Amino acid sequence: MVLGLRTVIYKVADLQRAKGWYSAAFGVAPYFDEPFYVGFNIGGFELGLDPDTKGTKPGAGGVVAYWGVPKLDDAVEQFVRAGATLKSPAQDVGEGIRVATVADPFGNLIGLIENPHFGAARD
Repeated sequence: MVLGLRTVIYKVADLQRAKGWYSAAFGVAPYFDEPFYVGFNIGGFELGLDPDTKGTKPGAGGVVAYWGVPKLDDAVEQFVRAGATLKSPAQDVGEGIRVATVADPFGNLIGLIENPHFGAARD
């Protein structure tokens, strides 16, 4: 049984730089901050930064985790202002659900989703 998004881990070669960027982009400080892993609580879900790039390299690998946002246009603007690159502009995918994709400065894709049908406590 799938309960929903719990953790997304991004590989990063420069943990300190990544920690600063993700703190600014998401507007929160990490709750777990060690040399081997930095973890953020984003709306009750885990966003992790892993500096171990020996087995898996940073960057687009075909998987995009989508993070719920209340206003997609505002979120895209915030991420781009923080240094992300717009990869897929906001688009309506049906029934009022809108998505966009940005890339962080490290090459990881971040999906943003505005879904009026998903519970407000999880957005």
